[in-house]
Parts: sequence; C-alpha cells; structure tokens
Amino acid sequence: MTTKQRFESILSWFAVNMPIAESELHFANPFQLLVAVILSAQCTDKRVNMVTPALFAAYPTPEDMAQATPADVLTYIHSVSYPNSKAQHLVACAKRIVSVYNGAVPDNIEDLQTLPGVGRKTANVVCAVIWNQPTMAVDTHIFRISERLGLTTHSKTPLQTERQLVKYIPSEIIPKAHHWLLLHGRYICQARKPKCSACGLQPFCRYFATL
Repeated sequence: MTTKQRFESILSWFAVNMPIAESELHFANPFQLLVAVILSAQCTDKRVNMVTPALFAAYPTPEDMAQATPADVLTYIHSVSYPNSKAQHLVACAKRIVSVYNGAVPDNIEDLQTLPGVGRKTANVVCAVIWNQPTMAVDTHIFRISERLGLTTHSKTPLQTERQLVKYIPSEIIPKAHHWLLLHGRYICQARKPKCSACGLQPFCRYFATL
C-alpha cells in the first residue's frame, strides 16, 4: 500500500464512520476558544470544561480579562495543569489582544503566535475551528497515531508530522481531519494500550500489520 493509498483509505473510513467530528472544548466565541485551548495544554478537555464556565462568566471579553491580575485568574483555573503560568499567559494574552488587535482575536497563525501562551499548535486549532482554515494542529494524540497508522514516517517533531499530513490531506478537509485523528487517538488508539480489536482502521494500519 502506498502512502497516498493509505491516506485515501483512512480518510474515506473516517468520512463514513465519523461524519461529525468537532472540538470537545466548550466555547461560544473566538476568545473563549483561545482561552480554552491555552488551558488545555497538558490537561484534559474535560477538566478545562469544568473551569471555563465560571472563568468566562467573570471575564467574558479580552477587555475584562486584561483588567484582571494573574492572581485573580488563578482562583478560577487552579485545578488545571500549570495554573500559575497559564494565569500569567491569559492576562498577558488578553492585554495584547486589546492593545494590538483592538479586542479581536487574530485570524492568522503568524499574529496568533505573537500572543503570550500561544504556540503553533494553539494557533492552528483556533484557525481551523473558528475560521475553517486548512491548518493541522498536532498534539500528542495526532503525533502518536499518525506514525502508528503509517501516515507519517520517522517524524521526530510535531512540525514534521504537520507537514507530512497536510501534504496528503485535501485542504478542504484538514480542519475535520484534525478532529478525526485526535478523537481516534483519544478514545481508540490510546498510548499505552491501543484498542485494536475495536478499530475499523485495521486493514490500513501499519502498526496492526506488525502484530
């Protein structure tokens, strides 16, 4: 099976078996998604969704959060991973959105990455989810299963994985393909014990072929 054939087979399977694939983070606007994604670094979406309702009620806009102190924000997010640094990032991020971007979350990867706490993965998520841009955010799940499935080869970094994936995935479905891979890695192709017996991708999977 060629790499192109593997991509086509896997993407076709997802299109049939997971027609709806969306972010599991709860948000109502670009700013809320940005905040949630920053909080989700090395933390579960479930935990983030537990803290964001009260956080968003207290700081519904960048202008509101820009007026807060990291200590203020920390009281709402103390149960997530690395809460101190994330509180600092959120306040600094809000301040920059207000002062540089007139209160609007940037709609491109370059400007998003100028915000404190925002790296390429976070920027890619925001661009894909909010503006349906062909950006592939590579988290630990996508990095892992792309190599297992055989979609990538000898990838050493998330950026290498991203480049190999977007080379073969049609641009119009890249935002959805991100969620396909992420959710499959989160619930089926798990790190320690992949659920191969429950996986419909067996016929196309490089890892399964070696078992």
